Amino acid sequence: MTPASSSVATKPLTIVIGCDTFPPDINGAARFAERLASGLARHGHDVHIVAAAYDNTHGAFTEIHDGQTMTVHRIKSFRIPQHKTLRYVWPFTLKRKTDEILRKVQPDAVHIQSHLIMGRYLVKSAKQQGIRLLATNHIMPENLIRYSVIIPKFFEKTAMKMAWADAGRVLKQVDFITTPTRRAANLLEAAAGVKDVLAISCGIDASKFANATPTTNETPRILFLGRLDYEKHIHNLLKAVAMLPKKLNTQVEIVGDGAERKHLEDLALELGIAKQVKFLGHITEEELPKAYERATLFAMPSIAELQSIATMEAMASGRPVVAADAMALPHLVHDGDNGYLFQPDNVQEFADKLKKVLTADQAELDRLSENSLHLIQSHDIERTLTIFEGLYRGDQDSDRTSDDNSETYTQAIGILPEPLHNRVVELRERARALRDAASDLREEVRDEVREKLEDIRDEVVERTKAVNTKVKKTAKKTANTAKKVVKSATERLKNDED
Repeated sequence: MTPASSSVATKPLTIVIGCDTFPPDINGAARFAERLASGLARHGHDVHIVAAAYDNTHGAFTEIHDGQTMTVHRIKSFRIPQHKTLRYVWPFTLKRKTDEILRKVQPDAVHIQSHLIMGRYLVKSAKQQGIRLLATNHIMPENLIRYSVIIPKFFEKTAMKMAWADAGRVLKQVDFITTPTRRAANLLEAAAGVKDVLAISCGIDASKFANATPTTNETPRILFLGRLDYEKHIHNLLKAVAMLPKKLNTQVEIVGDGAERKHLEDLALELGIAKQVKFLGHITEEELPKAYERATLFAMPSIAELQSIATMEAMASGRPVVAADAMALPHLVHDGDNGYLFQPDNVQEFADKLKKVLTADQAELDRLSENSLHLIQSHDIERTLTIFEGLYRGDQDSDRTSDDNSETYTQAIGILPEPLHNRVVELRERARALRDAASDLREEVRDEVREKLEDIRDEVVERTKAVNTKVKKTAKKTANTAKKVVKSATERLKNDED
């Protein structure tokens, strides 16, 4: 890099990130957008989020996400009837709002997280205003079409082709298209007809999930974390658990919520494993690492993962993973190295792979655990942030892909050589220290922002009181003046009559 480009690289950027789903929504796309935004803010950039309001309150707000403050432009929205949490924005007035936001913010780049409503109109506004455009695809139209009540079954395949074509029309307008893995990039290029899609891992801050608790089978426990929707195929997990030997007394924790929850609870009861399965619903950020730490293994039976942040978090916590051999999951789960893959919907094979981990001796569990920790290093969030910063600036010589696309990442591991083993141990200890320090820092930032917000609120209250007092005094004075005028006019009329 030349000295000139180096000086440019240190200049803070103003970035607008457009999201159809953003926290408090809980899903992979929302969590990636939050971590990307917080990472950019941590690097000193001015970050603006444009997203649907999560209740009836809308406008521009200073919000704290992942320990960082950013401006979130909440657009008036409406709840999607078929979904518990997702909301949509009325499109016919959205263009005017996105035009106004971009004119006011004047960003260096706009980065949309989907081609749907919010992304679509931000693309139109950014193109008209000559702003650099990026798009990251987290969506498979198949997942959305399943929840449509207006599309009949016989028309679903045609609808999927139309949906992918629509995605292509929007994505072809941007300067850079990214998606989390090479397999997802190949799918997007083939289905949407776009070219040169960049494979950039969502990235993860492994220090947040580091722990000193070894993976153990003393109390065999399986964890699933994610949306409880059909494409996650959690029903296969329950069926596989029912096939495990009763003497294992395997416990299951299911974290998350969604349209399938009631069906899954009924299925657990029907299979006779209801006492073994806990549906925990949504949990806090503070509880999240503890859930992984309690688990013997993480299970991901989904058939529609373009990456799977939850699987990456499990790997960062040093847990083996048993996952479906579908979409991008084989990119994270290397069969026999840090867990096992099974053919989608093959429940017997799923049960066999679960049993293989749940009955493994401690040496084997340690091997699987260390390999997860080794592989997750290629998904470092700092690397992901650096790549996106280069794209935002339009640097021609900046890197275009994350380390998980290197040749060494896909090589079989077996048992880690001693130098790599020592490095994993060292990184694990360092990550634990960073997690503890980051936790303290996040609390300090939260407290500081809370104090500032409270000061602003108190100031607004005082100003409101002062204005109300002034208005009351003015109103009282006006009323007294009016009374005097009326009295004077009445007396004049009376005198005129006399």
